[in-house]
Amino acid sequence: MPPVTPDAPGEGTPRGTAAGKAGRWGSLARQALAGDRESRGGPGSRATMCELYSKQDTLALRRKHIGPSCKVFFAADPIKIVRAQGQYMFDERGEQYLDCINNVAHVGHCHPEVVMAALKQMELLNTNSRFLHDNIVEYARRLSATLPETLSVCYFTNSGSEANDLALRLARQFRGHQDVITLDHAYHGHLSSLIEISPYKFRKGKDVKKEFVHVAPTPDTYRGKYREDHADPAGAYADEVKKIIEEAHNSGRKIAAFIAESMQSCGGQIIPPAGYFQKVAEYVHRAGGVFIADEVQVGFGRVGKHFWSFQMHGEDFVPDIVTMGKPMGNGHPMACVVTTKEIAEAFSSSGMEYFNTYGGNPVSSAIGLAVLNVIESEDLQGNATRVGDYLTELLNKQKAKHTLIGDIRGIGLFIGIDLVKDQQKRTPATDEAQHVIYKMKEKQVLLSADGPHRNVLKIKPPMCFTEEDAKFMVDQLDEILTVVEEAVGARSESVTSENTPCRTKMPNEAHSELLSEGTLDPRENPSRKRNGLCTDKHSLLSKRLKT
Repeated sequence: MPPVTPDAPGEGTPRGTAAGKAGRWGSLARQALAGDRESRGGPGSRATMCELYSKQDTLALRRKHIGPSCKVFFAADPIKIVRAQGQYMFDERGEQYLDCINNVAHVGHCHPEVVMAALKQMELLNTNSRFLHDNIVEYARRLSATLPETLSVCYFTNSGSEANDLALRLARQFRGHQDVITLDHAYHGHLSSLIEISPYKFRKGKDVKKEFVHVAPTPDTYRGKYREDHADPAGAYADEVKKIIEEAHNSGRKIAAFIAESMQSCGGQIIPPAGYFQKVAEYVHRAGGVFIADEVQVGFGRVGKHFWSFQMHGEDFVPDIVTMGKPMGNGHPMACVVTTKEIAEAFSSSGMEYFNTYGGNPVSSAIGLAVLNVIESEDLQGNATRVGDYLTELLNKQKAKHTLIGDIRGIGLFIGIDLVKDQQKRTPATDEAQHVIYKMKEKQVLLSADGPHRNVLKIKPPMCFTEEDAKFMVDQLDEILTVVEEAVGARSESVTSENTPCRTKMPNEAHSELLSEGTLDPRENPSRKRNGLCTDKHSLLSKRLKT
């Protein structure tokens, strides 16, 4: 990770191409906020502006006032982030972290053009979209220009969940059908209507699958039903959808929609095989349903060569409805549904007006326009391709070196590292993945693990991520995997004499420690410096691995 040069206590400006740009961003943002800083704590009062409480007090207040189901990253030892710029985040002690998690801060944390667009519009006007205003129509025009011609009608919302909920309403109104086909391990949002079609969620709770919901196998060619050695995995997975449609019709049910993330994120960074979406769309259309492409996680140029991930499947595939959210406002709550005139007119014919108080308001639209401008002016799609290809190349070299890495998959700046205990059996290495993300945090790199087995390391950083950042991240990962494999290998040799060389196994006590969420020992030093000292229960595992 690039070094920093301190500007003031707790501040730093990263050096390097994109990193230096992040430094300039910080300078511009600080100028814009200078008056606010002085009014709240005097010149240079960064701590006063960013931190109201000590970390321990913040944790205590969170436990008291925030719902217990609202989790934080690194729960055993959470990081308190007080500011960010570009692809870097900073804690209350001024420690710099490389952010490989935030696909929300799409063009970089606190990008000055986005900040200034919000500030200027907030000084003029913010109101609801029932008043005539240029921003919403200009943004709709610009957004539609990135999509196939038939997708030209926009409905603005505030979150991806709202967008997907509205997409279901559009689909059901279109021909009066009700049933929805979704993919296993899918996640489409937190509203009740979306939990019902999100196996990632409802399979973990007490909810049972509703009769109008049909779950198709995830088109996973690494660990799924039809793998890379199958003659036609796309056709085989699409035929599973065809069977679902036939069974639903035999039961007197009618399909309203098939919904899928263009690339599954929570499901483990799954890239559907070429031709799958075309065949599914054919079957769904024949049944009178529509195809909903959920681009909330993966849209706006993240795949590099295309602005939308569904476009990877070719010009002969066009969804009927596209939903988008997270990166759209670079952290500002903004989302949208885009569909065809035919579907929009059918929705309007119901007689029910659609109104969203904040959806497409002047400030949100100004921010959205600024994001589009930055993507284009800074060639962030090109950067996603260049850096993504370089990162994938580095990771494939690590795969050849480390038995814990079973698969590297992804495109652009959307990449998954599938960790396994056994490369032949592809046994998910869940405990090891959790250990790795905590150790990466100690090395000032923020990663998360997801997928049905929580064993896939997810890489989806801000789009200003550089080759230098990629090299730094992979170097830290290499060191950690080397230590893990050496420790596990030594332990395995002392327990059994003849194990397959591709097999790794964590000690039982390490497994139980990883599954429990500990609290910080007040006798330990709470600082998280580069010296590798750990104060959470994961440190117990670390000590064993270093022996």
